Amino acid sequence: MISRFPVPELEELPPDLAERVGEIAARTGFVPNVLLALGHRAAELRAFMDYHDAVMERREGLSKAEREMIVVVTSAARSCPYCVIAHGAILRVRAKDPHISDLLATNHRLAPISGRHRAMLDYALKLSLTPELVGEPDREALQAAGFGLEEIWDISAVVALFALANRMALALDLRPNPEFHDLGRVAPTASAGG
Repeated sequence: MISRFPVPELEELPPDLAERVGEIAARTGFVPNVLLALGHRAAELRAFMDYHDAVMERREGLSKAEREMIVVVTSAARSCPYCVIAHGAILRVRAKDPHISDLLATNHRLAPISGRHRAMLDYALKLSLTPELVGEPDREALQAAGFGLEEIWDISAVVALFALANRMALALDLRPNPEFHDLGRVAPTASAGG
């Protein structure tokens, strides 16, 4: 069971969505469970995928790895296993670092990251957990760390998108694909003699 709600098969999705999800499966080798689970309501899946791609696949501003760092830290703070595991895997691949996701998910303040990234994640966490406390000093701190206004928008948009994603994943009791657990980790070495 990947969700508490009915989950369509890929071929049961409307043709446009089946094609989009099929392209993702062709690239990754599997269909991410979130796409099938959200397929329970095709219009919502379509809107989610459009906004996800606009925020997470944007070429300007933050790097794709930086966007994934935000997802991992804020999803861990919201205790969302699906997003931590799935986006932790994507971060390992994009950062080319098999350890970064685990370190960020447990405590980004102790992770070996730059001061710029620490400022980004401090802001993202504050916006995720106590948005009513975010103010001009927070934006000034980001600017002092080297972020422009468009990058501050990027950080905020990633946090907002994954506030939605975390809550839906938790509401659905969404299970991560087993493939995510191993993605981007160091392959075991062959034993001597074998």
